[in-house]
Amino acid sequence: MNFTHLLYNLSPTGIATVTLNRPEAHNAISAEMRHDFRALGDLLLTDTAIKVVIFTGAGDEAFSAGGDISHFEREWLTPDFRTHGHHLTEFFNLLEILEKPVLAAINGVASGAGLQLAMACDLRLASGQARFAFRENFINLIPGHGGTVRLVRLVGLAQAKELIFMGDTLSAEEAQKIGLVHRVMPRETLLAEAQVLAQKLLQRAPQSLGLVKRLLLTSSETDQTTALFLESLAQSVLIKTEDHQEGIRAFREKRKPRFTGR
Repeated sequence: MNFTHLLYNLSPTGIATVTLNRPEAHNAISAEMRHDFRALGDLLLTDTAIKVVIFTGAGDEAFSAGGDISHFEREWLTPDFRTHGHHLTEFFNLLEILEKPVLAAINGVASGAGLQLAMACDLRLASGQARFAFRENFINLIPGHGGTVRLVRLVGLAQAKELIFMGDTLSAEEAQKIGLVHRVMPRETLLAEAQVLAQKLLQRAPQSLGLVKRLLLTSSETDQTTALFLESLAQSVLIKTEDHQEGIRAFREKRKPRFTGR
């Protein structure tokens, strides 16, 4: 599939690498990129060859600096602005519920909607040169597209307030310390490390990963009784799968399981 401002590559093993490709604009999310995201969302949902997804940014400076400033300079009607924003929100929501692991390899600046994209991913790896910020209040806006909700979930209310109120920029190490990113590594090894992690995920039972991803998200938003019921329901589905039987055989035979997603 051809995109305007995304580079897309699917490896033979099923790792889809998506590169935000506007390095001259610090990979800011343009109107064209928003259209690309909508098409990409359909592809991620329907292409069964895709097993793991990695997002990264082109160039050495930025993962994504956020929404292109020209987007906010338009004379928007309020309902139209909400509609345009809804499309990006839907894409981030899709990444969060997609029953496939989604990784962010954050190679540089991640701010605004760029940081929101990273937060919608399941695992965040950052180069030592990565920087993180929410600076929307400098243009009298707030983090949108689920940014406030996800930030509180990831780092807690107190940290979220400080990050958004102050608009300060965090280093990769500071972001890791508060739980905003999982791992920090040299820039030159970042994508390779993400690929290694993706390869490890390919060795896990895909249905199990997909369901536990949904359950972990749901458990943070629902009461314990409902969460326990959904957990039990998912377990009762998984125990009837071919991959469960393969996992048991592999355990008995002292070998690595060969999961097929069935």
